[in-house]
Amino acid sequence: MHEVAELAGVSRMTVSRALNHPEKVKEKVRQRVFDAVSQLGYVHNHLARSLSSSKSNVIGLVLPSLENSIFSATVKAISDVLRPAGFQLMLAESSDDPKDEEIVISNFLAQRVAGLVLHSTRHSPAAIRMLRGANVPVVENGDMPVDPIDMVVSYSNRAAAKAMTLHLARMGYSKIGFASLANPRATERQLGYLDALAEAGLAPDPRRIVNVSRGFGGGAEAIAHIEHVAPDTDALFCAGDVLAVGALLECNRRGWAVPGRLAIASFDDLDLLRHVNPAITALRLPRAEIGRRSAEMLLARIFEREIPVQSVDLGFEIVQRASS
Repeated sequence: MHEVAELAGVSRMTVSRALNHPEKVKEKVRQRVFDAVSQLGYVHNHLARSLSSSKSNVIGLVLPSLENSIFSATVKAISDVLRPAGFQLMLAESSDDPKDEEIVISNFLAQRVAGLVLHSTRHSPAAIRMLRGANVPVVENGDMPVDPIDMVVSYSNRAAAKAMTLHLARMGYSKIGFASLANPRATERQLGYLDALAEAGLAPDPRRIVNVSRGFGGGAEAIAHIEHVAPDTDALFCAGDVLAVGALLECNRRGWAVPGRLAIASFDDLDLLRHVNPAITALRLPRAEIGRRSAEMLLARIFEREIPVQSVDLGFEIVQRASS
């Protein structure tokens, strides 16, 4: 650190402040310090700092899956906000298993993370006790929980699914199917689907509800289920964009006209949905904005700034396309 200070023409105190609290150092001075660090190959001992301050400059993010591309916009937005403030993002996977999430949370807290972002909103009792006792800011952003741990930035899965199902009903579809994976968010989406059927005066038919596997193959499974169990289904609402694309590809393979034989709608709006033929009607969710707001709220808490709202519902948008 002494060598860095000499090369940058500043005091050791300024070097320490630039590395530990960059927002408190003028940009030109901070850049001189960073240039000196780079030139000398100096590696700042963040572990020593975390042991002395009980905090690190790391924010933990726990996702259900590291394979699913829908999380990329959220991850990028969180990182883009944290990095200029001197914080780094560390990712972990929970596989939608509360026990796995509990282990990940325990490990993150043991590393003295400065904050946590949790995509899941359903946690084990032990995880909740750890989080509430750790004095670490937490943002949940996979749904709008009834009893949040700390802060929430999200949308309601149930409200979004209800809106899309009602949209299909208002377009004249009366035998609407629902295809989903088996996870807590899909459960909420199915409840929204059932809420909409009740409001539209349509009787729910268990034959039209199917749980499928991940990936494009899950969409193909949904179409096979419809053909064999409920062939009069006139619309299929898929609780995920990859499922919707898989369903469309399987319809094309079978020679089913979309939307003539079967309309298709998706939860989420992967870029691919607007480029397939026909383009797929979808719920557009503000995933980048969720990431940005989550990071901003964490930083506000870390720097002890006042947060006007601790629970933010960013809503959703229905994008009507040719598939329905």
